[in-house]
Amino acid sequence: MQLGGGMAYIQLSSLIDVYSPDAVFEEVRTILNLISPEFDTAPVADAFNVTIDLYNGDYPGYKECNTEYHDLRHVTDVFLAMERILHGAHLDGMRFTDRNIAIGLIAALLHDAGYIQEEWDNEGTGAKHTATHVRRSADFLKAYGDEAGLSDDEIETGRSMIFCTDLALDISTIPFLSDEAELLGKMLCAADLLAQMADRTYLEKLLFLYYEFKECSLGGFESAVDLLQKTIGFYEFVAQRIEAVLSQNDHFIILHFASRWDIHRNLYHEAIENQKNYLNEIINIPDPFKHLRRSGIVEKFRENMADESVPPESQQ
Repeated sequence: MQLGGGMAYIQLSSLIDVYSPDAVFEEVRTILNLISPEFDTAPVADAFNVTIDLYNGDYPGYKECNTEYHDLRHVTDVFLAMERILHGAHLDGMRFTDRNIAIGLIAALLHDAGYIQEEWDNEGTGAKHTATHVRRSADFLKAYGDEAGLSDDEIETGRSMIFCTDLALDISTIPFLSDEAELLGKMLCAADLLAQMADRTYLEKLLFLYYEFKECSLGGFESAVDLLQKTIGFYEFVAQRIEAVLSQNDHFIILHFASRWDIHRNLYHEAIENQKNYLNEIINIPDPFKHLRRSGIVEKFRENMADESVPPESQQ
């Protein structure tokens, strides 16, 4: 692949195969080596393998992931975005201990573990845990950390980072053990938002998100179309949230892409803007669903999840 700052056709989704967890992990390992050739990747690799097992239903005591928005692909996207932000910060002169970087990446991998149902739980899907998934995720990290030999301070640091992903929580109220932990938590908050909204199938996957919200009785959306319409305002909310939490985000991301790929642009921002512009084009069309075609997601939505919330035209 020929890359460079002037190659306008290069998109975020074309850099690596984000549908392959192994490819994502190798990219993260490559970036870690750019930060520190002596970086001990073993703790990150162990947590990565546990995450794969957890989402595939191979982790003792837990079922396979059954939330189609908050899935393994989302987790690996956040994992990669977190490492890219960390690399950009390193290039900007910030220094984190290798151990705290590892804890930050472990928190990224486990930040949505709370959606996974326990083996004994046969009611509904993990979406019912939406309102409590952040605390459940933090609790899972504690249980994992105890088994993996993380120190009490490392576990609490990781938990505080996960709490930063709760959009209803004021980050200033989280008791961080250090300024470094707070900054890493804010990076995870930004990575979580950027990763999901820059996903090239973000608009399509909002259809799955609607059903997750519906199962947990999260109000405010009359239908899947209503959720799409209200996403227009959510873009502005996310932009403001990231600016308030991590104002250096654009700078960090650009530094990373310039160093790693010789691309002097924020590909996350471009991907999000492209999605937003397309949504603005289709949102007032009577049947916006027929204009969302990527990865066959809409078809799957119609076959498995469609109900009265989908316009009749979309079911034909």
